[in-house]
Amino acid sequence: MSGKLVPKIILEGTRLTHKTDLAFKLNDHPQVVGERKYRYHSPIISAEWCAFTNFPWGRGLINFEAQEEHLAFETYHTWARMFELQRYYSWIIDRFHISTQVYQYRQRGIRYDFTWLEQRLMPLGFCLVFLYRTSDSFAAAREKRLQVSGKPSQYDDLQQFVDDQETMRDFIRSSQLPLLEIDISDDNIDRVAAGIALWLKETGHLYLDQ
Repeated sequence: MSGKLVPKIILEGTRLTHKTDLAFKLNDHPQVVGERKYRYHSPIISAEWCAFTNFPWGRGLINFEAQEEHLAFETYHTWARMFELQRYYSWIIDRFHISTQVYQYRQRGIRYDFTWLEQRLMPLGFCLVFLYRTSDSFAAAREKRLQVSGKPSQYDDLQQFVDDQETMRDFIRSSQLPLLEIDISDDNIDRVAAGIALWLKETGHLYLDQ
């Protein structure tokens, strides 16, 4: 095993669980990416990018419509192939296939099977981090988010987030990927990032031995 740090982390969770904040924090964390003397391009991607429509807060890999199913799965196959071609690189993903499963199941009643994707990700060292919060902590998190949100209306229905989280928990626990579940209810991003970094070290997910 080489000493090259090549962690591959999928951050999953509902809205208001600090996934994006943690993605950037982990990408600067010395125990995850090593000591940096200067900042360079972040290997961070997201299924939440609304890349299927030419307007803000449109559709993409998570909330695609029926006629866009082929486009969505071709995109997932493309991401998987790119990861395979660049296996000795680090990747941090801010929402991915679990978020797709949750949205499509709750909104369209369709349960997509991503076993094929996980079977391609596992040899590359991908692991899954599920960020969750207690039901009564969503309200305070919303108040903080409304101070910076460009679309406050998306946080109107907190019960939807609570319900989404329970559905997500079911899909998460059906995943084949190595899993860490971590509570973000206290909004302490430094604590959670340190916990993730420690888990990656203890489980060997910072390196790739093949």
